[in-house]
This record gives sequence, structure tokens and C-alpha cells, in this order.
Amino acid sequence: MKKACKNCRLLVEGQNCPNCKGNQFSDSWKGKIAILDPINSEIAKKLDIPIKGEYAIKL
Repeated sequence: MKKACKNCRLLVEGQNCPNCKGNQFSDSWKGKIAILDPINSEIAKKLDIPIKGEYAIKL
């Protein structure tokens, strides 16, 4: 099961977040958004998401 990074909300399966290098995660998150192209995505710009991936909407 994927965990959400408490710092950047990226959904990960490992022990460290590849985006912010954080190690604090939450197992209780709701909703997810998939960012495929952060450079051209208006949503990614508004949410300040720099890399592609799946992100939790609510922690």
C-alpha cells in the first residue's frame, strides 16, 4: 500500500521520498491526483508540484 509523504504529499512505497527526501509518511490519506507533465500542467503549477507522479489530495 502506498503512503503519502507528509511534506510534499507524493505517494510512495519505499522508506524515503524521492521528491523531497523526507521520511515521514501518513497511511491515512484520501483522494489522489496524477501529474503526468508538471511543466505544462496548470494544476501542477497551482499546487507547486515539480515532478510527475501521484499525489494525495488530503492527509
